[in-house]
Amino acid sequence: MRILFVMDTLDRVHPQKDTTFGFIQAAVGLGHTCLHCLIHDVSADGDRAQAPVREVAYAPDGLSLVGERRFIDLTEVDAIMIRKDPPFDAAYLYATLILEMVKDRTLVVNDPRGLRDANEKLYALHFAKWMPETLVTSDRDAIHAFVEKAGGRGVIKPLDGAGGFGVVGLKSHDGNARAIVDLLTLEGKQLAMVQRYLPSVSVGDKRVILLDGEPLGAILRVPPEGDLRSNIHVGGSVVPTELTAREKELVADIAPRLRADGLFFVGLDLIGEHLTEVNVTSPTGIRELSEFEGKRRSDDVIHWIERRVKAMG
Repeated sequence: MRILFVMDTLDRVHPQKDTTFGFIQAAVGLGHTCLHCLIHDVSADGDRAQAPVREVAYAPDGLSLVGERRFIDLTEVDAIMIRKDPPFDAAYLYATLILEMVKDRTLVVNDPRGLRDANEKLYALHFAKWMPETLVTSDRDAIHAFVEKAGGRGVIKPLDGAGGFGVVGLKSHDGNARAIVDLLTLEGKQLAMVQRYLPSVSVGDKRVILLDGEPLGAILRVPPEGDLRSNIHVGGSVVPTELTAREKELVADIAPRLRADGLFFVGLDLIGEHLTEVNVTSPTGIRELSEFEGKRRSDDVIHWIERRVKAMG
C-alpha cells in the first residue's frame, strides 16, 4: 500500500515516544510506502483533491524525507492518516473539507467529517452519563456557582487546548479564582469547560486506546508532584494499567457512536472511571502501551488499515 501521513514537520517526531513514528515504523516494516505532507499542503484543483508529497524513509533513530516533491491525486494512495497535532485551526478545517472529497475512494483515518464534528472536549458530552458533572459556558458567575455546588473544587479548561494546556484547578474563595475564570472566558466572551474536581486525578489519568471501537489497551499517566495535569507533554510519567469492569462497560457504550462517526483511532481520557475527553485528532500513547505489553501495537493498526483497504476494493 501507499499511505499518506498528513502531519507536522518531521523534526517534531520523537523516535522513542511518537505514535506516528510507530505507525510509519510498522507500515515500512510490513512493506508499505509512506508519504508525507503538511496540513496546509492539501489542496483542490476543481473536484480533484491533491497534495505535494515526499516519501518517508524510516530509520530506528528518526525519519527523513527522500526523493523529489511531487503532486499526486489523493485517490492514488490507498490510505490517508491525518496525524496533525492540535490545534484544530482554519488550515485543519479546510483540509478536512477537501479530504472529504476522496474518502469514498481512499481510506481516511480519522474520517474528515468526524474530525470536524468531534471537538475533543465537547464531543464527550454525547456520553455525559460517564462524565463528572460538567458545565460549558462563558458566564463567569455560573462557573463560580458550579464550583461552589461541586464541593468547592473544580477544573476549568479551554475548549481548544491540548496536551494539558490551559487546564487549571479552581477553588471557591481562592483569591485567584475570579482572575482565572476571567482569563479562560476572555471576561465572559468565550466558552470554557468546567468539571467537578476528581480526587483520583492524583492517582493518574488513564488513556484508553481504541481501534475501531475495540480497546487495544490502556496506560496510566501519573501527574508530577504539585500538578493536577498528567499529560506526558507536561512531565507526567507513564505506568502500566488495566481496564476495570466499569471502564469496559463505558468503552462498549461509546464504541457504536465512534464507529458511526468514522472515528477509528481514538484515545479516551478517564479519571476515576469517569470520561473527561475523547481525543481524535492525533491520539498518542501507543508506543508506551507497546513497551509495557512487549508487543508492537502499531502493527495492529496497520493490519486493520490493510483489511479496510481491501474491503473497499
